[in-house]
Amino acid sequence: MSAPDVTALLAELERSEPEIAEEARTAVEWLTGGEPLESVTQLDVCEFLWYTLPLKVGPLRADSDHERLARSLGRLLQLGGLERYAALCVSPTTAQILRTYAREGEDAGTSAYQKALESTGVLPPDVPELQWSMIMGPEELGAHLACSAALELAILAGEQVDRVALTRRWLTEARADLGGDSWLNRVHGERLNRWVLGRGPARRELAQPFEVRLHAPVSPQPLPALHKLLSLAAREGTLPLRLAPSPAALRLRELAERELGAIRRDGARLVITDHGRRLLASPEVMWTAVTRLLLAKGDHEFEVSAREAALMLLADGTLMSPAKLHERVAEVVGGEGWHPATGVENVAGPVSDLVAQLTALGLAYSDELVVRMDRPGQLAALAALRAHALRPRKYVSSGRPGLTP
Repeated sequence: MSAPDVTALLAELERSEPEIAEEARTAVEWLTGGEPLESVTQLDVCEFLWYTLPLKVGPLRADSDHERLARSLGRLLQLGGLERYAALCVSPTTAQILRTYAREGEDAGTSAYQKALESTGVLPPDVPELQWSMIMGPEELGAHLACSAALELAILAGEQVDRVALTRRWLTEARADLGGDSWLNRVHGERLNRWVLGRGPARRELAQPFEVRLHAPVSPQPLPALHKLLSLAAREGTLPLRLAPSPAALRLRELAERELGAIRRDGARLVITDHGRRLLASPEVMWTAVTRLLLAKGDHEFEVSAREAALMLLADGTLMSPAKLHERVAEVVGGEGWHPATGVENVAGPVSDLVAQLTALGLAYSDELVVRMDRPGQLAALAALRAHALRPRKYVSSGRPGLTP
């Protein structure tokens, strides 16, 4: 049976309890956003009571407070037969969270809200296929709400709920209401589109062809240079800490130790770590760790943008001189709105370090005259770009002072 009409419920409340009708109206309008009451979920109610209400909705009169607004909403929901949601409005948890905001401030209140929300069981967890963003687009928000509603229904049905398994199933299954698509594909498409639009016309033009190319996962490739280094460390127990036979070999050892944490120093020798053994045991895990590393470096987002542009420029196996690569990267990131204005000298460091990484891993050939990726390197570039494009949106600081987007 569908939930009663909000207008009818408010009219009934105005007749029976006129002193709280206006507050109930304000609260339910914030809760529903004009949508039918039957579309509201437990997650909607909790997020309104524990976050939106204390931070965005002001009391309507001098003798009112947020607890009164919550109770008024609870009375309206009770009239509508939504007893579980009404109980949340007058629960000790809600009262305690609202008082925490009032007495200890936003940070303490938000922390209490997050803890309480996690305990409800209706908050979709991160899963291997998707980490939820702090800032969601329409498709991701729709997916998040759909997964939450599925968790809520399973709990109500008395099932033993595996939140990760249920969320994964809800995200990955083809759905008739999405025209045979899945929520995961919708979210990935939304994130890829946002990534392509990015900053600046030069970057958008460079990124546009990758929107379709990055939609499908990239098959893991062997990484023989790194595998050989870790195999030697595992087989012999330790490696002598002596000058490596080439700059690329020295850079590979540095990468394995400092950036991957796969080997560590033990006096005058290098020892494989537990993480290194995990990389050695699984080509897929090694591939993921290495490709994510390609766009993980940088004290500031600007450096990541420079590395990202370089990977896009090299991803088709194009042969370029180091000078030309630096010039093209500077053109791309220079149009992204970074301040102060960027030039070749600003991008040379991060791009040169990226090329050194790729060369050490056997994913590119480079010398003073040319830089070129072979096929495994091209696939590594695509995998790194895909992981970067599909990453969840987070609230971040601008990083190093004086260089902001």
